[in-house]
Amino acid sequence: MADVARIAGVSPALVSIVMRGVPGASDETRHRVKAIADRIGYVPDRRAQKLRQTQSRLLGVTFDLQQPFHGDLVEHVYTAAERHGYDVMLSAVAPTRDEESAVQALVRERCDVALLLGSGLGTRELTEIDARIPVVALLRSSGVDAIGSVRGDDVAGIGTAVDHLVQLGHRRIAHIDGAAAPGAEDRRQGFLAAIRRHGLDEHARVVAGGMTETEGAEGMRQLLASGEVPTAVVAFNDNSATGVLDHLLRRGIDVPGDISVVGYDDSRLSRIAHIQLTSISHDVAAVADAAVDSGLARLAGEQAEDVVLAPTLVRRRTTAVPRER
Repeated sequence: MADVARIAGVSPALVSIVMRGVPGASDETRHRVKAIADRIGYVPDRRAQKLRQTQSRLLGVTFDLQQPFHGDLVEHVYTAAERHGYDVMLSAVAPTRDEESAVQALVRERCDVALLLGSGLGTRELTEIDARIPVVALLRSSGVDAIGSVRGDDVAGIGTAVDHLVQLGHRRIAHIDGAAAPGAEDRRQGFLAAIRRHGLDEHARVVAGGMTETEGAEGMRQLLASGEVPTAVVAFNDNSATGVLDHLLRRGIDVPGDISVVGYDDSRLSRIAHIQLTSISHDVAAVADAAVDSGLARLAGEQAEDVVLAPTLVRRRTTAVPRER
């Protein structure tokens, strides 16, 4: 900043005014100072600025690197945050980096709020984090009254998938679940409730799965090895569903001719040209907007709220009328 001031022939304080975008400098001075800053490569030190502020204007977000839907959601969080004059700091959860490490990075960077996507943390851990930084849980219920959440109605979402398959004429429908993943229990219960509603308990099956392609493929292998192969499968998420599709392809089983497949999340995976997966869709922009609004409301001292949004089904080419009616 001192270098910019010396070249421009102004005080460092005036350069600071220009760089912060606050009143106190003429348009001509602003233009000249910014041109000089660009020429010599000066970039404001945001970390130093944050130390002088009571708020960092940063929304922290943890997300799972292996979940395409999390990437879709993060994109919309950026847009929602920008509307409120906030920037976003991302901290990834990966096979070599656990969620606790991801959250602590947000705390160290003095983020004002933490938005936790698909968090696997328990109520004790969430409460401890919330004591340091307001938390909003995304894609699951927080399980803590003082901590808000923004999620889709997973019970209704899976029910919509079952309704779609029944309307097509399917009677042997299976669910490859998400094991202990956030939201898995709601989706499992939603599947069973919808099956009972249609009177199809006798032929319905739930097999253990997970969040990954490998777990989806293994769930499909178990179903094919069983005595009664389903004509339709509802997977826990789109990742799992792509594993199902890959396993069926390798076995020479036609989709949707022999087996229809439904995913969940309507992530970018589902829209790939050679996949075109029927999937349950969240309104991603609405989830992001509600998450940012909830986080900033907590920051302002308001009570936490649980926001539950209705999902919809997007039909593509992996579901059809079964050959066996």
